[in-house]
Amino acid sequence: MKKKLFCNPDPKALMDVAVGTQKADLVISNCRILNVYTGEIMDDHSIYIKDKWIACVSRDETDRTGPNTKVIDAKGMTVIPGLIEGHTHLANYFCAKEFLPHAMTGGTTCIVTETLEAYTVGGLKGVIDFIESYQDQPVKVFSLAPVMISISKKTSGIPEDELESLLKRDDVLGMGEVYWQSMFQDLENTLPLMNRSLFLGKTVEGHSAGASGGKLAAYVGSGVSSCHEPINMDQALERLRMGLCVMAREGGVRKDLEAISKIKDQGVDLRRMVLVTDSVSPEFLIKKGTLEYVVQKAIDLGFNPVDAIRMVTLNVAEHFGIDHMVGGIAPGRFADLCIIPDIQKIRPAWVISNGTIIARDGKCLILPRNHEYSKKSLNSINLKKIFKKDDFKISAPIGTKKIDVRVIEKVSMLVTKEKIISMEVHDGQIHGDVEKDIIKITAIDRVNASNKCFTGLISGMGMKKGAIATSTSWDTGDIIVMGAMEADMTLAVNRIKELKGGVVVCAEGKVLAELPMPILGIMSDLSVEEIARKTEQVNQAAKELGTIFEDPILSLVTMTSAAIPFLRICEEGLVNLKDGKTLGLFIE
Repeated sequence: MKKKLFCNPDPKALMDVAVGTQKADLVISNCRILNVYTGEIMDDHSIYIKDKWIACVSRDETDRTGPNTKVIDAKGMTVIPGLIEGHTHLANYFCAKEFLPHAMTGGTTCIVTETLEAYTVGGLKGVIDFIESYQDQPVKVFSLAPVMISISKKTSGIPEDELESLLKRDDVLGMGEVYWQSMFQDLENTLPLMNRSLFLGKTVEGHSAGASGGKLAAYVGSGVSSCHEPINMDQALERLRMGLCVMAREGGVRKDLEAISKIKDQGVDLRRMVLVTDSVSPEFLIKKGTLEYVVQKAIDLGFNPVDAIRMVTLNVAEHFGIDHMVGGIAPGRFADLCIIPDIQKIRPAWVISNGTIIARDGKCLILPRNHEYSKKSLNSINLKKIFKKDDFKISAPIGTKKIDVRVIEKVSMLVTKEKIISMEVHDGQIHGDVEKDIIKITAIDRVNASNKCFTGLISGMGMKKGAIATSTSWDTGDIIVMGAMEADMTLAVNRIKELKGGVVVCAEGKVLAELPMPILGIMSDLSVEEIARKTEQVNQAAKELGTIFEDPILSLVTMTSAAIPFLRICEEGLVNLKDGKTLGLFIE
């Protein structure tokens, strides 16, 4: 489906430049061009640009330059299409003004982002506020409408009229990732939403972690057309064979590219392979960059450079149906270009977006605009009271001296399972036991005025004292706090309210480290460098309290996710993702 918002407003001007009766605005001369349509490297060519668009690519002698034409002599360097990020989560850590310069200098000129984080805490107005923060920027940012699969009933589902209002936007390309197990558990509500996206000519993005064989086939048959969850070559190949667009991740949460890279030796067509970050952490962004790092790593792992570059240009554009606009260097396409030293080195000397030079030699020349978020988006921590220690107590059934309880056991930084433990009852309560590595974890609804909360137990974190809390939990929008001491849990949650969102680490009645995130309670307005510094302080403080995982923040925010197995927590209770059932703490 053509996107009217991005159609060429003056094709006659492009035609006139192509035949030489009008002068180009910008020319890139003396360059090698990667033609992603044919796989050729074309020497001694020039690219002629009028306004935002490519008018022609030629090596003929027709004079298309005039006194006002800007000419870039590429001096034999290679020009490739601007990089397209096909799957990421921009509502994470950074605001647009701070994130985009890092992406732009690396050569990313087009981004497709999920929006579920914004919808979870801000509803339709919140997600539109977020989408609009990335409009009218030096690069193009498209969004995906959230399907809203959640373990919490308050954030499950999206009204069909709200979904449709998003899908009818020109800058929304489809429906965001649909978790396969949750889809099967709620077919009656999920399939109509997916069908609506497909009916409107938009995509439905997939999330099939752990699915294979018949279950994967059934999932693909539902209408999804992509998956970014393969973690090895066999999983990637199985999905390619079923016609999916397979997105290999290398970013701040998962790093699967090396394991998947073996697919290059299988002799299969890679035109449905895409490289993505699936979001970047502050440390990743500063040390490695964004998509340019992923492409370079693919080349270093042995992928043919032409294939690797296609995976972040034409392949992505074709998947989303925007290849008439972006993804290649050809007449009528947006002039989104990177001039790199050679085909092996993804280190742009020049980055051009919409026909404008936006970066040179790693320096951003056109700064993104700042977006003024609404008052509601800047006041999303809806806590109606000051929390006290008693809000985190676990009362046992009357007269009980010992009872079996469900404990969330950490298997890895992201994965959990259910563990049944017999716990002693003291003064009618269940307490944590740091000697046995059992501490409390609480989910608090900060979206609705009820502030409903549930306290459970978690093992495997290693925390010996203190507490850590965050308002950035995945899929539910809950404030999640875990700790060895109720007093520190109380301090951490109340500090989150004061900050209007963020991450806080406390111990012995003191705040040890914090990262304010006042934009919807999930994004900071600080610089990338300051976010990275504070993130490191928070993680380090959590480790000094005994937390054993490399990224304690990530370990905490994923405790509410409906996408990662197996036992999760929300304000309603514990949830087993194998069957989607909400469970209580005590074994009946």
